Amino acid sequence: MTSDIASVSLPDGERIPKLGRGTWEMGEQPARRAAEIDALRCGIELGMTLIDTAEMYGNGATESLLGEALAGLRDQVFLVSKVYPHNASRRGVIAACEQSLKRLKTDRLDLYLLHWRGSVPLAETVAAFEALREAGKIRHWGVSNFDTDDMEELVAVPGGASCVTNQILYNVARRGPEFDLLPWLAGRKMPAMAYSPVDHARLPKRSPFDDIAGARGVSVFQVALAWVLQLPGVFAIPKAGRVEHVRDNHRALELRLEAEELAAIDGYFKPPRGKRAGNALSAALAAPVASMRTSTRTSTARVLNCSCDACAPSPAPRLRLACA
Repeated sequence: MTSDIASVSLPDGERIPKLGRGTWEMGEQPARRAAEIDALRCGIELGMTLIDTAEMYGNGATESLLGEALAGLRDQVFLVSKVYPHNASRRGVIAACEQSLKRLKTDRLDLYLLHWRGSVPLAETVAAFEALREAGKIRHWGVSNFDTDDMEELVAVPGGASCVTNQILYNVARRGPEFDLLPWLAGRKMPAMAYSPVDHARLPKRSPFDDIAGARGVSVFQVALAWVLQLPGVFAIPKAGRVEHVRDNHRALELRLEAEELAAIDGYFKPPRGKRAGNALSAALAAPVASMRTSTRTSTARVLNCSCDACAPSPAPRLRLACA
């Protein structure tokens, strides 16, 4: 899939937009539905044709919204959805995919992700993904919220090397993946998909972003998004439920931060120096934990980075987090 906006390559060389769309919490409020559909279609017109969703979002309501919004536009979109860990068995993945396709009103997904790691062996999930790919139900598959050791284990199972991306929490305030995960992915030409790229709009009240934004006549959130988009091998999926918000995000593609601006940002938002043990629920953070079925395998849930649209498991797993 090609676009007239900046793009990034999947391992097989396919180009996808560097700036896409997230959809968490969309489709859940009837009063917002028309505005959300307009926003989705506006993004497609602007070339932001990569759209990410999940069966978890609104218990399928978000996928249903997309099915309506993409009427007549499906072939213009690189469509991504995610499967729950408790559906990650061979039979479960295939059944969940069929339900997602039905809600999305399409015959295939461009990319299907394991939302986070659960108790099902990775080999079984990979086998299901490969069966779906051979059947033409999905074009690519990947994972979400995997740490480096998870990725190493994944690529060691039969077919695991076919993974094309890892969707992670990554933004200027949460730079942990820079320590070893992003280099690991880059070494395999596997781009990272950054969710919450402006940290749920919770940036500090005063930071170098304020000076940069003031000098350039843009918002601090556009600067924060531009920082993520400027990194090689990373593409971002901010959510925007209003047309004006979509246009604001799109303008971030026009910003090119200078070396002195990047240095000022690094001075305030320190790059990680190493990893330490941490609690995913407290360290990761963001959104309230949604009501949902969760995995019992706490050692590998890796919501390392998962405020992910409310998918932190309970009890909170222990894992290694990069420290500043």
